[in-house]
Parts: sequence; structure tokens; C-alpha cells
Amino acid sequence: MAKLNDSLTFKHGATISNRFVQPPMLTNSGIEGEASEDTINYWKHHSKSGGMLITEYIYVTSEGGPAISWAKDRTQLAVYDDKFIPQLKKVATAMKSSGNKAIMQIAETGREASGRVALYGKPVYAPTAMNFPFLPYKVHEYSDEQIKNVIKGFSEAVRRAVEAGFDGVEIHGANHYLIQQFFSTYSNHRTDHWGGSLEKRMNFPLAVVESVMNAVKKYAPKDFIVGYRISPEEINPDNVGYTWHESTQLIKAITDKFDLDYIHLSLPAYDQKPKDSDKTFAELFRPVLGEGTKEIIVGGVNSPEKARDAMKYTDLVAVGKENIIDPLFAEKILTGHEDEIIDKITIDQTKKNGMTQGMIENFSAAKVGNPLPGAENIRSLHTKPGAWSEMTYIDSPEMK
Repeated sequence: MAKLNDSLTFKHGATISNRFVQPPMLTNSGIEGEASEDTINYWKHHSKSGGMLITEYIYVTSEGGPAISWAKDRTQLAVYDDKFIPQLKKVATAMKSSGNKAIMQIAETGREASGRVALYGKPVYAPTAMNFPFLPYKVHEYSDEQIKNVIKGFSEAVRRAVEAGFDGVEIHGANHYLIQQFFSTYSNHRTDHWGGSLEKRMNFPLAVVESVMNAVKKYAPKDFIVGYRISPEEINPDNVGYTWHESTQLIKAITDKFDLDYIHLSLPAYDQKPKDSDKTFAELFRPVLGEGTKEIIVGGVNSPEKARDAMKYTDLVAVGKENIIDPLFAEKILTGHEDEIIDKITIDQTKKNGMTQGMIENFSAAKVGNPLPGAENIRSLHTKPGAWSEMTYIDSPEMK
């Protein structure tokens, strides 16, 4: 079993110095999609959070976001235009300032582009036009032409990521965003090339990966890292979008055809098991990863003990909320200073961890479902009421 302080070399030659990963987490720091000084400062403080650091999900076409944005200076970041490259260069530089690898997560949010409605009153698109009871706005159906434009958007995002100085990209196929929406029987009722059978529901994810890999060959250095993130199951209270039986088939189809460096499992708990297996998701996905493809797992790793335990199942361990609180969580474990780890957020710690104002408001809002430990300590720092969970929407035809 590998240890947390072991280096790792991906199949295309990139080497990282340890087995910690900072996973993608929304900073709510964009100014209408553009990375801000808050974004850059955050990454300067988090440059030691892992051997590999992954940005928040960055949308690749103008229709693809923003999601979870409640003010024009609290938006998700974007990469759909060359105008975003100068600030993204500064983000990449900040992320790499301690010698670790910087990965840009590229995504489209589909039906989840709530900020697109809330801030601009613009239409939101998804694989199928249907009523989602948890959304207070209308969802439109993508045309075939729009779908092909999204696929091209992923390719262009790779070009911009390379130009901005990132060491790789992660394709976001998890967390109910657009790629997952196409794969899910709940949200995809199409009967054309992009929906229907399991094979047809795989067509959009496969087309995105192909577009990305073609762009990597054209624009990127040989050791450029490419990963794919997936939620192993989509099980809702009233329906099942897919289970691990289908998602492992998708990953096998991807890794059989394309030479990815890693697969990233998005999990609520790193050792989670499905209801119909005695194995963890990490163990169930291992046989379909393909030769040399590494695995990342995330979920509930908030102590040195859990970080070490997670290594029983995986190649790389991602640390989420604990890294927000203490960006030196990994560094302290790797250097034998575990007793100095900070596990609750305070006003003083927000100055030491570079939390953006948007993150302060979002992770400690009164109605947020998953606050940081100690969230009540920083509510006095709010400069705007509420957060994404409390946002209101422009009264527009898209609401009808």
C-alpha cells in the first residue's frame, strides 16, 4: 500500500510529490466569470494543499453557467472566451507557486445554471425540457447544434487551459451537472443520438472526452494530465438515474478508448459502499480503470487517521472542507505536525486560509445545508445577505 508522502507518476509522465489532492470546490469569487484577486489570493494560500490542486468547475460555453452564483461578484469562474485567460494565468501561477500541479476542472452545468437565471434572466438548457420540482425556473432542451457547440467548448477550454499554464484538465462528469444529466435516465428522455439506451446515453460523455483528448494532442505538452470525475450512482428519493453497474460501464467505455491519467470518484464518504455490494465504490471501479490509470477518492477525509485509512482503497486522497479550513492540512501531516491541524473555522483562520468573501458567506449562511465546522464563528463577516441557497430570481419568461 502506498503512503501519503509517496510521489506518484501518471502514465503520461507528470509526477506529483505526494498523494494528497485538493478537490474542486467553488470559491464564489468570480466577477461575471472572471477570476478575481480574491481567487488568486485563495490559491496562494492553498498552494501546499496537495501534490495536485484542482480548480472549481469552470464552465466552457456562455450558456453553461454560472451556477450557484447570487451576485455578479460572487460567480462561478468561466473559460468560454479568450478574455478569461489573463486572470486564469494568475490563478495557475498561484496554484503552482509551491511546486505542485494545477488542474483546471472543465464543466457545463446544464439545468443547474441557476445564476444564469438569477443574475441575467437568461434561459437554462438541459438534455430534456422537463419540470424539475427542485428548480424554480423553466428548463429548455438543447438542440443538436447546441450540443455540438458544447462539445467544441470543451476542446477550446483545453486550449485556454494550456495557454494559461495549467498542468492538466479534469472533465466534470459528476454532481448532477450536464455530463451526468445526459447519462441519467431521470434527466435524459431524448430519443435521438444523445439519449435512450445506455449506449446512447454514453454518447455525450464519450464525445466530450474525445473532444478533450483531441485538443490535448493538438495543444498540450506530452505530460499534460487528463482526468474524469464521476458520481458512481444517482439515486434520488423517487427515482434512480443510474447505479454503479451502469457507471462502471461508462468508465470502462471511456478508458478502453481514451488514455486518461486518472478517474476521480465524487463520494460523500471515501469508504462508501453501494447497497448491493460488500465492496467500496473505490474497489468496484478499480477493475475498469484501464492499465496505468490512477484513482482519486474524496469524502469525509477530515483527519490524519482517515487520510491514511483511505489509502487502503486508492492511489490519491482528496481532502475537501478540511482543506478550506486549514490549507496546510496535508503539509502538517507530511511533515509530522499533525497536532497543529486546525479543524474549526474562526475569523482569525479566514485570514490564514485566504477564504474568499463569497466562500465565507456561502459556507456559513444560515440556511446552507453543509456548513463548515465552526461556521457560526464567521457569520459576523458577511457583507451581503444570504448565499446561493437564499437567492432570488429575475422575473422573466424563463421563470414561467
